[in-house]
Amino acid sequence: MESSYYAVIFTSQQTENIEGYDEMAQTMEKLAKQQPGYIGIESAKSQIGITVSYWKNLEAIKNWKANLDHQMAQKLGRKEWYTWYKVRICKVEREYEFNM
Repeated sequence: MESSYYAVIFTSQQTENIEGYDEMAQTMEKLAKQQPGYIGIESAKSQIGITVSYWKNLEAIKNWKANLDHQMAQKLGRKEWYTWYKVRICKVEREYEFNM
């Protein structure tokens, strides 16, 4: 990854009604990959969902938030799929990993 970039951390609790959620999540991931400044995505689910998307700069994040299809998915998420969510935007200044 880049030497310095941004992470958008989306933490959420889903409702019991998740009909259509997986399809929308796949569509949003495909759409995000087409956005200028997109770097990657990671996610995990257990009792809460955590999705972290990575972006080159704050402008790229702002443009993704303003994307009309993404806004429609956000409204549907608030109405149908989430009991709560929190978004955090963080600057990643360095990274390292262990890989066997």
